[in-house]
Amino acid sequence: MRFFAVCTLALLSMTSLALADGAPPPRMPTAEGDNIVTVPETKSLGRQEGFVLPSGNIGCVYTPEGGTEVYQPADGGPELSCDRVAPRYVRATLSRNGAATLFKDVGDQGCCSAGSVLDYGETWTAGPFSCLSTRTGLSCERNDGHSFFLSRKRLSAN
Repeated sequence: MRFFAVCTLALLSMTSLALADGAPPPRMPTAEGDNIVTVPETKSLGRQEGFVLPSGNIGCVYTPEGGTEVYQPADGGPELSCDRVAPRYVRATLSRNGAATLFKDVGDQGCCSAGSVLDYGETWTAGPFSCLSTRTGLSCERNDGHSFFLSRKRLSAN
């Protein structure tokens, strides 16, 4: 009887130690004798997509909610970021919430790749964002009305 009590206490203490260390408790058999298997939920990461205007002066990158393997937006995304090269390098960003932001001191200037071209008169959409390409510039908006506009002559964000 003493042996049974000691074994039971040892088993309970090992289970408690496993729980305290953050390890999952041992799998216990069900009434049918099967083991319960728990598969951890994994969140799949998305892929960024980008486009440039025909002039090659403005380019955008869209990051979906949850980010990618190499980039996660600060608020978890989604995020739209567009760069204008000339006359001065500027980046406009729309995040999940809040007003659009203009960054005039961009350290990682890398615009504009030879990605998909958003021809003048065309609209691009992904997640809560849409952008309209025109000969006078690029206007992008989130579905709640916050937006930015980029052109050689004008910048605006709200």
